[in-house]
Amino acid sequence: MSKRNSQQAKNAARERLRLERERQAKRAKIKRQVIVVCSIVGVLAIAGGISYAVVQGNKPSYWEAAKDDKLVKPANSTGTNGTTVVIGESSAKKTLVMYEDPRCPVCAQFEQTVGSTVDKDVEDGKFKIQYVGATFLDGNLGGEGSKNGLSALGAALNVSGEAFLEYKTAMYSTKWHPEESDDKFKDDDYLIKIAQTVPALKDNTKFQNAVKNGTYDKWALEMSEKFNKDGVTGTPTLKMDGKTLTGSDGNAPMTVADFNTAIEAALKA
Repeated sequence: MSKRNSQQAKNAARERLRLERERQAKRAKIKRQVIVVCSIVGVLAIAGGISYAVVQGNKPSYWEAAKDDKLVKPANSTGTNGTTVVIGESSAKKTLVMYEDPRCPVCAQFEQTVGSTVDKDVEDGKFKIQYVGATFLDGNLGGEGSKNGLSALGAALNVSGEAFLEYKTAMYSTKWHPEESDDKFKDDDYLIKIAQTVPALKDNTKFQNAVKNGTYDKWALEMSEKFNKDGVTGTPTLKMDGKTLTGSDGNAPMTVADFNTAIEAALKA
């Protein structure tokens, strides 16, 4: 082999080696660029996720946002923000103020035991009822059943005072009232199912739409605020002429006998 051919072969080999190194260097550069871009995208994604989480976390809850809703007062309500709910004969001289929370198990017990007696006394014109709804159990137990249940009661009140009372009785019944830890009243469908047992509310599209659309959610919050302002600390609480009615044990009268004794004394006062 001539020296010329040998030198050409070496030069060709060096050129191939140079080209291969350039290709490898180019691939390495591209790989580094891809890694950098992916890293940036990953950081942006994390930052975006954190930002989204922060925004979502700072968003008001449904019921916090409901405070800014337009207030719709139920028919058959009066007073400031429609929070005066009085049912009974206008000729009745005395008014029994009843403070109840829809989720309250003791309220359910009172309604199941004494409720029919109260309703008969109202029907007979012995006194009127002023209802004040509470929602404090949502705060104590977590959930929203008290507020949602009270809103549904507003929808029933919009139909009539009688529908309101019958619906309240159904909600507190042994069949429908859940354990206080079970937030069933947050479910609109469950509230509508209960309403199907009340003649004035059965298949009542207007009532059902009001429940589903939260028409009286703002009203429920206003009613709850009235309860808070009245300084009542528990439910059920019964008052007449500003004085709390109690049974033989010093608590709300939970038997018909205790209620009759307490109400007769209050009516004579």
